[in-house]
Amino acid sequence: MYQERMQQLRAYMEKEELDAVLITSPKHVYYLTGFFTEPHERFMGLIIPALGEPSLIVPALDREAAAEAASGVKQILTHTDTDNPYDVLKQALPAGLTQLGIEKSHMTVERFEAMSAVVAAARYADVEEPLREMRLIKSAEEVARIKHAVRLVEEALRESLKKVKPGVTEMEIVAELEYQMKRLGADGPSFDTMVLAGEKSALPHGTPGSRQVREGELLLFDLGVAADGYVSDITRTFAVGEISPQLREIYETVLAANEAAIAEVRPGVTLAHLDQTARRVIEEKGYGPYFMHRLGHGLGMDVHEYPSVHGQNQAVLRPGMVFTIEPGIYLPGVGGVRIEDDVLVTENGCEVLTQFPKQLTVIG
Repeated sequence: MYQERMQQLRAYMEKEELDAVLITSPKHVYYLTGFFTEPHERFMGLIIPALGEPSLIVPALDREAAAEAASGVKQILTHTDTDNPYDVLKQALPAGLTQLGIEKSHMTVERFEAMSAVVAAARYADVEEPLREMRLIKSAEEVARIKHAVRLVEEALRESLKKVKPGVTEMEIVAELEYQMKRLGADGPSFDTMVLAGEKSALPHGTPGSRQVREGELLLFDLGVAADGYVSDITRTFAVGEISPQLREIYETVLAANEAAIAEVRPGVTLAHLDQTARRVIEEKGYGPYFMHRLGHGLGMDVHEYPSVHGQNQAVLRPGMVFTIEPGIYLPGVGGVRIEDDVLVTENGCEVLTQFPKQLTVIG
């Protein structure tokens, strides 16, 4: 798997006449080698020359882990906390290098200036596009890992709902969810777990706090887990006891928008069409101004990756794409509903990876 990815990147390098590529994003180092670490402020770089074997520069404390896990990389170079890692980089890059590929979105100005002081490349090419294209279509192994992450988060949600009742706080529910994630074997949450009660559910990216759950309101959960290098992302909204007709209406409208968009997922359809389909359902009910974000985003190693599912994206669906579909309606001071599923494009349609029930459920 990793060798095939490396070969794909080398083919791009040959086409663009690059002497080498320097990969500094931990996620892309993992994608190409199977080795993951978070070096924080320390330098890490995977060097892929046009000719010859790749090498990996890591902090000295990660040497053994890298040597064990980095598939296809025989040369592991290290630097200590008192070394200049760019001196190590200079020695590792091909002699006479003039064309170097880098990830421009990951390379900070500070690091670029430090690198440029020792590396005299005439051209720096951005290799984000080929990496994004490679990651766009998931292999069977990647899909299996995403499915595993989905099963874990759904079970964590299922178990945690047993503890929800009026009087419990948002943060107490978050703590239970994240305990269940770990208990079930996840590495941890894939992003900050969100539990929002009542009027706070109208905040698309609200922050859980000491707000207590009350009878007669909505309770929104947005959560995911990371496991085996891949992630899940699901949103479900529940009724705590009996809710008002207005809240019930916005729930049924969002559910209809979610299902309408999913029904359109198949190869050849544009991403824009999916967004427009869901948005039309919400607009026809008069809630268009209260759906203020895109329909969804790609999912894989990162919780937000390509493609972006919005009304202007004319890219077409292809088998192997995985993304979210998450329409919402948010009424300020009243409450909000979002229903989010993880969807895989198949040869003939789609597979909805998230299976947690979506019909309005009363809890507490």
